[in-house]
Amino acid sequence: MKKAIVIGASSGIGKGIAQLLAANNYYVGITGRRTDLLKAFASTNRNCFVAKTIDVKDTITTPEKLTELVAELGGLDLIIISSGTGDFNEHLDFEIEKNTIATNILGFTCIADWAFNFFEKQQYGHLAAISSVGGLRGSRVAPAYNASKAYQISYLEGLRQKSKKLGIPIFITDIRPGFVDTAMAKGEGQFWVSSITKAAHQIINAINKKKQIVYITKRWKLIAIILRLIPNKIYNRL
Repeated sequence: MKKAIVIGASSGIGKGIAQLLAANNYYVGITGRRTDLLKAFASTNRNCFVAKTIDVKDTITTPEKLTELVAELGGLDLIIISSGTGDFNEHLDFEIEKNTIATNILGFTCIADWAFNFFEKQQYGHLAAISSVGGLRGSRVAPAYNASKAYQISYLEGLRQKSKKLGIPIFITDIRPGFVDTAMAKGEGQFWVSSITKAAHQIINAINKKKQIVYITKRWKLIAIILRLIPNKIYNRL
């Protein structure tokens, strides 16, 4: 039985991914900040889930807790970073930006580094992380969110390059969703909104195929192309 950890599995996409992994013969470590939700989820199938409360913003204790969780699982083949946050912040409230940075940049980096170092020592492994289509361009309404996702995209590319240079089979998958029907999906004018179930299936399929980059759902690749092609003069006025 393969072993996986899903960071941010108490709700949303992370929970959907964890459920699907369990259905595909994985022993899954699930983490999140909300202990009550995490324990309730783990209780649905104690033969498949091991729960551990982790706040990714606590970069001091997170590595130790991940190491403990791996010991409880009896190994690790795959880790998926699904934790993240983001809010509209047109008035640039620094507390909102600071929380986004602490979660999506500092917390993300702490876990990604721990995972890569673990897999390098082990000589194999798979790191997948949920970034966003939003990371391709800046946003006037959510500056820190889009910037943090751009950071994640670039960081994952750097880790992918590092694994190639080392010649070690450490696979890096960058998952870039558009709109998914979760609490994170805010604002009006949403389109092509995916269900959590559909998103989770496409994510697991991409991981199984060891894809480097995947858009969720697949049609969002078209939006990514369009975003890149919009001239700055036009984009700056949007």
